[in-house]
Amino acid sequence: MLLLIVLILPVTSATSDYNYPKIFDHPWDHSPITVYIDNKSVPPHYNPSYYIQIEKALNYWEDGGNGKLNYTPAFKIVDSDNTDIIIRWVENLGKNESAPPKASGSTIPQIENGRFVHVDVVLGVGNYQGAKWIQYGDETMLFIAEHELGHALGLEHSNDKQDIMYPTYEHIGNISPFLLNQIADGHPTLKGRVCKGRPLLFRE
Repeated sequence: MLLLIVLILPVTSATSDYNYPKIFDHPWDHSPITVYIDNKSVPPHYNPSYYIQIEKALNYWEDGGNGKLNYTPAFKIVDSDNTDIIIRWVENLGKNESAPPKASGSTIPQIENGRFVHVDVVLGVGNYQGAKWIQYGDETMLFIAEHELGHALGLEHSNDKQDIMYPTYEHIGNISPFLLNQIADGHPTLKGRVCKGRPLLFRE
């Protein structure tokens, strides 16, 4: 079974209770989880510093992440695409991967017998802010990577505004003033789920 999770405009929750749903409590049946970071087949606006952001995102989850996993993941970066997780970049996710407009990242787990057997993580390197295409800075890329890896570890979207899995983010600065909004479209048992973003002003 394939499950598509991609970066969409949030829906405001009416409840004050925080929820931290999971696709599975223990999606992987082994450790370490092997990761291939494809920095060879990259789009024109790929920045080599993005690789470092992936390493930081992996460290974030190894160090406990948002504290909502029932296990402590361990990763091993490998130089082969015969691996558990493949992370790659495209110029424009909506155009290159047929994702919704303004999509920023997607996570596609392959599931067998209630476990992940492989996950593809695809990250855009930029998106349109109005009519202008804006490249993502390192902070934005780090957020996208941490969020998408959260999905690769079995987490769904959270309604806690302070949580990495919450569907709102903005880098306030000169490089990437971009808000990433995400919301699950459907239930984990469905085949597809999409998320995308739009630029907005940050609110505390």
